[in-house]
Parts: sequence; C-alpha cells; structure tokens
Amino acid sequence: MEPLMNYELIDDIAVITMDDGKANAVSYTMMESLNSHLDQAEKEAKAVVLLGKSGMYSAGFDLKEVQKGPEAANALVNTGAHLFHRLYGFPMPLIGGCTGHAIAAGAFLILCCDTRVGVSGDFKLGLNETAIGMTLPVFGYEIAQSRLSKRHLTAAVIQATMFDPDAAIDAGFLDEVVEADHLQARCLEIATQLSALPKQTYGQMKRGVRQSSLEKIEASLR
Repeated sequence: MEPLMNYELIDDIAVITMDDGKANAVSYTMMESLNSHLDQAEKEAKAVVLLGKSGMYSAGFDLKEVQKGPEAANALVNTGAHLFHRLYGFPMPLIGGCTGHAIAAGAFLILCCDTRVGVSGDFKLGLNETAIGMTLPVFGYEIAQSRLSKRHLTAAVIQATMFDPDAAIDAGFLDEVVEADHLQARCLEIATQLSALPKQTYGQMKRGVRQSSLEKIEASLR
C-alpha cells in the first residue's frame, strides 16, 4: 500500500494524519505528500497538528530504500534532511500528536514539533541508530542536542536508549502524555491556544531561537 496522508482543516487548524497502513515509514512518497500538505497549511491555516496512525507515529526511514545500498540510503536521508529542516523552522505553531511508537526518523518527526503530546501505553520512543550501526546526519545531532534533556543526551543519542511515553517526557521527546482517545482533542486545544499568538512574530521567534541549528542543517543539505 502506498503511504496515505489525510489533511483536514478544523477551525483554522490543519490536521495532518500519517497512515500508510503499516509502520508509517518515512519514504519519498510520504515526504512528498507531507510537504504538499504543509504547503496547503501555510496558505490557509494558523497552526498544524501532525498525527500518526493508532499505535504508530513512525518507525523511521523506509528500510526498503535504505537496503538498496549506501548511495540510495544517503539520498533518502538527504531528502529527509530537507523535510526536517522545514519542519524545525516551520513558520507557525506545529503540534505533534505522537500516537504510539516513534523510532529514529520517526522520533525526529516528533522532536521537530513545537509541542509534543504522546499517548500512554506500551510504546517506545527513541533513537536506535547506534544499535543498528549508523551515525546521525547533521540534522539529527542538531535537533537532538536542541530538544532533548542534557541529562539524557548520552543515553538517548549515544547509547540508543528507548523510552516509554512517561520517561520520554523527562528525556525531552514529549511534553505531556494523555489517553489515546483524548489525543486529537488535546492537540487541537493547544494548537488553538497557540494560533492566537501573532503568526509572523511566532515564526520569527522560532527561527531566532533555532537559528544556529537551522543554519548548520541548511549548510549540510545537498
């Protein structure tokens, strides 16, 4: 099944839901679709909520593409870097609704969001790159160091520790955890509150705070 992504505008809030029926792999098709929906949101919305499917936010980059070899893997990761750069500097409130597992590139999707709400349950969030013999690209190091707790940075990045939703709050992957049936409503509540802030100023402040990381990521793009 090709990756699916739903877009819905609810009272000036763009709700984008990733659901490929499987692991929500960060593939070329999914990234193209997400970028298209972000384009639409920038034209008509005041904030964005980015959700996953029930039980799975995203398991990371598309393994089928990665397994084609280093050249294919690097090309996919570079395309992902462009997306993460855009998300991290997105010029309006971006709320992540982490519906379940968020691993590797999936964890970076949630880390790029301004406010991150997760669901309670037997789910894992984390960066497993060390465990699978991979190092992070520039965007990975920059976003991890910017968003994760310094107390947990070694465990999270170097030691590939996986966190359950409650521990993920302390580690810096999430800001709060709710029951699954309350997730979308809570994300919309936060998005509505933040959308009342001056949009242009919000974007300027975000880019100002994250300027150093955004510039380093941009310099690494090919």
